Amino acid sequence: MQKVAPIVLRRRSEGLEILAFRHPRAGIQLVKGTWEEGEGGEEASLRELAEESGIENATVERELGQLPFRRIRQHWHFYLCRPQGQLPDRWTFFTHDGGGHLFDFFWHELHQPPGCGWHADFRRALAHVRRRMQAEGPL
Repeated sequence: MQKVAPIVLRRRSEGLEILAFRHPRAGIQLVKGTWEEGEGGEEASLRELAEESGIENATVERELGQLPFRRIRQHWHFYLCRPQGQLPDRWTFFTHDGGGHLFDFFWHELHQPPGCGWHADFRRALAHVRRRMQAEGPL
């Protein structure tokens, strides 16, 4: 199954921060969702970003690679997205996916290892984004 992971970063004096959220049942995660048939990857990323976070005015800057998750039979495609304007430090958003959940959004310092609250698949995804950003240089 093909998935998209729209990645939102912001620069702070401490370095880069990545947008993450607490799922009420499944730990800390990054935005990710299903790549629907007939969609392009960029289109799917922007749709998922809006559906899961409420961020509707964003653009895709570039692809950040792919990562297979054989255990769960998924293939994730990462896209660096830039929202228009500044986002708050924290917010909550109610998503209708999966029967409806309230997601608590926050920023995680990209160079910091994920804590024990991070879902295992998203620990791996975070490491992938960290490697890509180190290899490609500053925003």
